[in-house]
Amino acid sequence: MPTRPFNFSAGPAALPEAVLQRAAEEMLDWRGSGMGVMEMSHRGKEFISIYEAAERDLRELLAVPPQFRILFMQGGGLGENAIVPMNLSRGGAVDVVITGSWSKKSLKEAQRYCDAQAAASNEASRYTELPAARQWRLRPDAAYVHVCSNETIDGVEMHTLPDLPALGCSAPLVVDASSHILSRGA
Repeated sequence: MPTRPFNFSAGPAALPEAVLQRAAEEMLDWRGSGMGVMEMSHRGKEFISIYEAAERDLRELLAVPPQFRILFMQGGGLGENAIVPMNLSRGGAVDVVITGSWSKKSLKEAQRYCDAQAAASNEASRYTELPAARQWRLRPDAAYVHVCSNETIDGVEMHTLPDLPALGCSAPLVVDASSHILSRGA
């Protein structure tokens, strides 16, 4: 059997062959149901069991308390760019920390719905260094502060999230972690 290539791309990664083989088998017949997952009704008992297991596993992995809902939505970071300001900004102020291409897109989209500004930017370093948190210009009335914790295009990643209260900010931190959520241990 030929050696499989290594994939060092920013997004998709190589999967173990056993995982790929199981997915291929279940594409035709998921656990004896006679149909593949992509053929199932999203209201059917088979698919509901998949959904419930995924929610249960995600809630456990991320320690999500029961008073919070988990929503499975398509769109990734780009979809989030509209959903977040439309639901959290209340049309007020939003501070976005620019760390690369994805956070620039987040700012541009948020500006369609609210008073969004760049609180900091690493553009001067050509997106190679994170802007120092102590230099962020955070507004006291910001509904939230937005960061992209992993800029896959520009290659910078936050290994620790900013401590907004230590910066004198009481706004919640909203993090686009769509490219690396659940990708590393605690």
